[in-house]
Parts: sequence; C-alpha cells; structure tokens
Amino acid sequence: MTTHVTDRPDPARADARIAKASTWNVGTPQRQRAAVDAIRKTWENREWPHPGLLSYSVYEGEDGVTLLHYSQWTGEQAYQDFVRDVRDTRNAEIDAAVPGIERVALHTYELYRSALPAEGEDRKPGVVVIVDVQFDGPDPARQRDWVDAVFEALGDEVAMPPGGLAAYFHVGTDGTRVLNYAEWESAEHHIAALAAPGEGVGSPSPLWERVQKYPGMTGGGVNRYTPALSLAPAAGA
Repeated sequence: MTTHVTDRPDPARADARIAKASTWNVGTPQRQRAAVDAIRKTWENREWPHPGLLSYSVYEGEDGVTLLHYSQWTGEQAYQDFVRDVRDTRNAEIDAAVPGIERVALHTYELYRSALPAEGEDRKPGVVVIVDVQFDGPDPARQRDWVDAVFEALGDEVAMPPGGLAAYFHVGTDGTRVLNYAEWESAEHHIAALAAPGEGVGSPSPLWERVQKYPGMTGGGVNRYTPALSLAPAAGA
C-alpha cells in the first residue's frame, strides 16, 4: 500500500475502533516545522505500514514547541504490530533529522459522541482544539456522564458556536480521561466563543458549571493546534 497525503482525518469514521493521541516536545517553532518535514519525508518514502492504520495526522501546537499526533486504528493489535515491525525505524530517521525530540505521552481512546456539521457542510478547519480532561481513577461510566453533561450544556440541538465546525469526544480506554477533538474555522473564533457573554462555551451557567466542576476531575487543559500533515493509505491500495 502506498502512502497518500489527505485533506484531514475523519474522527467519526465507523471502521476506527480506537484512536491514539500523543505529544512531542520539539523545542522551537523552527524545530516544529523541521520535525513535520522529517515525518512527511520518512512516511512518504515508505509503503503504508499496516492495513489496520487508517489515518495518521500531525498538528503544530500554538505554543511553538509541541506536536500533536492523532492516529486511527482498526484495533489495538494493529497498533502493536506497527510498534513491533516499523515504528522504531521510522522514529530513528526522524530523530536523525531533528535530534532531541521528547516524546511526552501516548493515550488510547474510543470515540463516544460527536457534534457533527450540518449535512452538506464541509468547511476545512483552520485549527483543532484539544480539550483533555483527567479523572482521579478509572470509571468508564463517569467518563461518559461527563461527555453527556457537555452535550446537555450545548443544548438539545447541540448548536456549535460561530466558527465551531465539529467536536469528537473520545473516552480513554483506561477509564481515566476524555479527549475532545474539536474543529474550528480559526483560533480567533475559538477565543471569541470562550469570551462570549451569556450561556455559551465556558459560561457561568449552571449546566456549564456542572461540566467545569464535575466531581473527580483532577486536571486537564485546552490547547490549540494548526493542522500540518495528514496521511492515509492510497485509495484502492
């Protein structure tokens, strides 16, 4: 199978049983760009590594020092095959081009709920906002209840704020965390939504306060990323 550059991944695709999300600390904006270039070269110069890998995407952190990696898989065994057979060779080539990359974290998720764009609407996101929520212990029911509380706060029609395109809520397979992969037209739209008065995203309304002060939450964060590279097996390969 050959490797193909795509527009962006589809986090809601039905054949993706799990998603992996990880962060690399590369140090500077210049090294961010160099690392993305090294990833592109390393992957495009090789065959697609495994039929169970459905997509692999990289995003540049707004902080200028991090890269987010988001990949979709048919299952955990496909990922373990990739690790055993090809991951180290690819990472070694990337590290030779950009020495000193710090690989910070890797977590495994399953998609739980999505707020999708209106039918026929297909606006390309200018930024991806990652909301990471952590809990004080494994509890799959609590993960899902927190996501359901977000949807209740968004309203019956799950109306996205202006500039908000879609949101994909993933629950960690270890039962301790939630990741919201949210697509926005721009960082400015996301900033405006957070600052908007009334009962919008992050407002002091009772429903949003329940989300923000949910029992057992121990940490998390909100980070914005610019899409940099998205890869998939070539169609028909």
